Amino acid sequence: MTTKRALVLAGGGIAGIAWETGVLRGIADESPAVARLLTESDVLVGTSAGSAVAAQLSSGHTLDELFDRQVSESSAEIDSGVDIETITELFLTALGEPYEGTLDRTRQQMQRIGAVALATKTVPAPVRRDVIARRLPSHHWPDSELRLTAIDVETGELTVFDRDSGVDLVDAVAASCAVPGAWPPVTIAGRHYMDGGVASSVNLVVAADCATAVVLVPSGVDAPSPFGAGPAAEVSAFPGAAFAVFADADSLTAFGPNALDPGCRIPSALAGREQGRREAAALARFLGL
Repeated sequence: MTTKRALVLAGGGIAGIAWETGVLRGIADESPAVARLLTESDVLVGTSAGSAVAAQLSSGHTLDELFDRQVSESSAEIDSGVDIETITELFLTALGEPYEGTLDRTRQQMQRIGAVALATKTVPAPVRRDVIARRLPSHHWPDSELRLTAIDVETGELTVFDRDSGVDLVDAVAASCAVPGAWPPVTIAGRHYMDGGVASSVNLVVAADCATAVVLVPSGVDAPSPFGAGPAAEVSAFPGAAFAVFADADSLTAFGPNALDPGCRIPSALAGREQGRREAAALARFLGL
């Protein structure tokens, strides 16, 4: 029987990176032992924003250092010039066409959104890659188990990158964070990849071999999904023991209307830290501390 513990970090834009880092920092304020167990989990799973946080946690830098980066006035982040509503409209247009053939509906949906991603004009890929490179304190895969998700644009299939994939860490994170319509798809070994959070912001299935999972989700507990079960239902269906921290009302307010806006970074980090302090005791009980 497995005893592996997973920390699963969901997608949520620039706000999500800041918030997840803040939550972990707030937990450390109240219970360093809980924070240490989480950051030293046997498996780290990252999707989209969560891929950046997972890679940062695996870099050897402390939570203090990572949080300070999020609340610093200086940042390498750039504005995509696209808001969430525009991206949603692109998705709905792609999904509005009739379905046919033998592929399952979700894969067809991913392929259609992938086609939108390939056709949409964005910043040049090297510019975006530089942003991702500057997000990461280390560009080397850790010895620990780090799993980062992306979606193959052409096939619509979920892909998981790890240290054995033969993929540069910066490219893996860039692929996982390549929001369709906002950022360019990432080319790896001749394949095109887009944001791993398009079909599921959590991708808890990637931690299915773990006995327990703590999941940080930078969206409300009632957040829907157009592709099936939302994050809360996904957490409930996890075969092991799972504890999820969803963004509370104060955190959602801090995110503002556009989670991709660099201006939401500092408020989201601060709100996450406050929420992490409030969640620490419940997490300690879940982890048996």
